[in-house]
Amino acid sequence: MHPEFSHTRIAGITGELVWTPEALVKLRKIPYFVRSQARLRIEELARASEVDLITVELVQKARLEFGQ
Repeated sequence: MHPEFSHTRIAGITGELVWTPEALVKLRKIPYFVRSQARLRIEELARASEVDLITVELVQKARLEFGQ
């Protein structure tokens, strides 16, 4: 089984969001003083999109939607 799918399956059972390593790298590039707010907004977007796996593409989509 592809690792991405196993993370998605586990996340769906627990209700937790899973960040890919690449998405976490993008998150760490956000200035520390707004990082926690950015993380919350990205996670809100993930839940609104009904996805459990936060990818680089979702982080980039959030950046475009929030005008950052």
